Amino acid sequence: MDKTVYLVRHCKAAGQELQAELTEQGKEQAIELRHFFKERNIKQIISSPFTRAIQSIQPTADILDLEVEIDRRLAEHKLISKNLKDWLERLEESIREKDLKMAGGESSSEVAKRGMEVLEAATDGTVLVTHRNTMGLLLMQIDGMKGLKEWTGLSHPDVYEVKVQKDTYFVRRIWG
Repeated sequence: MDKTVYLVRHCKAAGQELQAELTEQGKEQAIELRHFFKERNIKQIISSPFTRAIQSIQPTADILDLEVEIDRRLAEHKLISKNLKDWLERLEESIREKDLKMAGGESSSEVAKRGMEVLEAATDGTVLVTHRNTMGLLLMQIDGMKGLKEWTGLSHPDVYEVKVQKDTYFVRRIWG
């Protein structure tokens, strides 16, 4: 089935916790997203359960009279069960070794798999709202993004258009 799906990284947030809310700048960015998507043919919105992701897309959902559906498979990559000072090095290691699974965390392969399940099941005109690591792993899977260096450049928010035609992905960044 041919379709267009939009991958969205959430707006600027006050923290990384599940309940972290958008900053004032993030709230302004959410309004920009609303204007950005207003004239596109959006039929469905699916978001990570994290507050910052939902708040990023809620103004769009409101203006389009759509519900924000929650899907845990779009949640942020849980690298490990504790905070690390060297988390960036550990993240890079998990990208190089896709099946590496740290204590209490999930592998990059697992994150990419769950994200791909949502992307593949999405219908034409769907917006998927997620996080930098999850989005980066999806882009690596479908567009050949190489890794950490490229996805550290993802902005708050960021939007990629994914056109699927006969099981081939055509990806382009359309934000900024």
